[in-house]
Amino acid sequence: MDGDIGKIDAATREVGADYVVVDTGPWIFGRKVMLPAGTVERVDWDDNSVYVDRTKDQIKDSPEMGEDVNDRSYCDRLGTYYGDTYDERNPL
Repeated sequence: MDGDIGKIDAATREVGADYVVVDTGPWIFGRKVMLPAGTVERVDWDDNSVYVDRTKDQIKDSPEMGEDVNDRSYCDRLGTYYGDTYDERNPL
């Protein structure tokens, strides 16, 4: 475990657009980050915790989230970024 990154601020269940928005609080100067649902490793309902398969540095270096979470170009950059970090962590 790499540590706590913040609290879930929002989520969606739209087909093809599942994500969670995490408010990082003081960790990244109050920045909100979007994590694709595919990065969620498990949910601990008893502990109110969500575990993801990315490091804090990978999340910190993710593309900056704008005001419009439905911005297609941002979603494309985000998908490419997390896809690339997945390939680095789990080479075939």
